[in-house]
Amino acid sequence: MNKAQLIDAISKTTKLTKTDCEYVLNNCLDTIKKCVKKGDDVTLIGFGTFTRSKRKARLGRNPQTGKEIKIPAMTVPKFRAGREFKNYVK
Repeated sequence: MNKAQLIDAISKTTKLTKTDCEYVLNNCLDTIKKCVKKGDDVTLIGFGTFTRSKRKARLGRNPQTGKEIKIPAMTVPKFRAGREFKNYVK
């Protein structure tokens, strides 16, 4: 399912226009991104938690040449599914 299909599905179940659903979805995602970038966790009880995680610098290999390369340290977003969501998917 892509974003347009998600907006369509939300529109059908909520009886809101697609434009309104897209506006709400975009604002929700922007708010989550801003909070995680700031270092705050976003927890949606029953669904999951969006967090920020740091990766250490490490050595990797170029798969084409086999040559070692340095991969720099970086901060990445993480999502950890909640118990209710995990049980629903089983």
